[in-house]
Amino acid sequence: MKKYLLASVAGVAAMAMSGAAMAEIVIATAGPMTGQYASFGAQMKAGAEQAVADINAAGGVNGEMLVLEVGDDACDPKQAVAVANQMVGKNVAFMAGHFCSGSSIPASQVYAEEGIVQITPASTNPKYTDERPGPGTYRVCGRDDQQGKVAGTTLATEFGDQNIAVIHDKTAYGKGLADATKAVMNAAGKQEALYEAYTAGEKDYTALVSKLKSEKVDVLYVGGYHTEAGLMKRQMVDQGMDTILVSGDALVTDEYWSITGPAGAGTLMTFPPDPRNNAEAAAVVAALEAAGKTTEGYALYTYAAIQTWAKAASAAGSTDYDEVVDALNNGKFDTVLGELSFDEKGDVSLPGYVWYEWKDGSYGYR
Repeated sequence: MKKYLLASVAGVAAMAMSGAAMAEIVIATAGPMTGQYASFGAQMKAGAEQAVADINAAGGVNGEMLVLEVGDDACDPKQAVAVANQMVGKNVAFMAGHFCSGSSIPASQVYAEEGIVQITPASTNPKYTDERPGPGTYRVCGRDDQQGKVAGTTLATEFGDQNIAVIHDKTAYGKGLADATKAVMNAAGKQEALYEAYTAGEKDYTALVSKLKSEKVDVLYVGGYHTEAGLMKRQMVDQGMDTILVSGDALVTDEYWSITGPAGAGTLMTFPPDPRNNAEAAAVVAALEAAGKTTEGYALYTYAAIQTWAKAASAAGSTDYDEVVDALNNGKFDTVLGELSFDEKGDVSLPGYVWYEWKDGSYGYR
């Protein structure tokens, strides 16, 4: 009899523990936590961890605590799909990711099929929402055609009398951004002196730089990431070139200056208005800084992605896919990025892109 009672008590305890586990909501973020773009993964992880901590401190979502899973896709499309399937196995209700468009696009198919809401903080390729596989696919960042309009217009007007080269790294993000910029520039009457692709991940771009020098390129537009752009800029300066490097939002990391050093001065890039200046973000920025974590780039965008989903789930009173999607489609959400909403494609209503310039080790408004 005593053994039976003990067994019963153990069973009740196990059930209680199981109930406690079920009272948690698992969400995730995924991006390049390792590899050459890991600085962006660090931005995402910092923002995601702070968002979860703040939401839980305020009582969670519908009375349930959030638990964060972090996936590493290294900006590799195949690895991104593997991460997406891993998250399905972990029963995540929401994905704040991925970072690279080449990862978010194939991963979105998995999330759509499994009824998992996905809000990317950083993937800007238009295809992500233009061809989204389901209604639960969103982004809180802008699009490459928006970014390309700003860049292409400036290249055609401000640098219209100079030799411009446009290059890209063959990725969904890099090529998409370069082509969007080129299209706007060409439509404005300016033709590039050179258009070609380069291979990401190399350490020596001397041959490319020598070609740019022989073509007397004054302005180099790079559709790609900070690691390769930084090497190119430094190697151009090493060859005595004063060519201006222009690029997009993938240069929003202090690592760019770590690669270029003073050679990076004068580099121009497009990125939305810095969310760290928003009054709504002040407390989050202070908390991240106090913890010694990054606030740059896409940290606050990842925070906002989670914040938006949590507000939608609270408004819906549920984490059910259809109910949260309905809330996201019809709501307006106060976030660290400001008030936002989504259009019929899942694109965000936030302001577009502005110009920044690198100098003295950091980027600031031009």
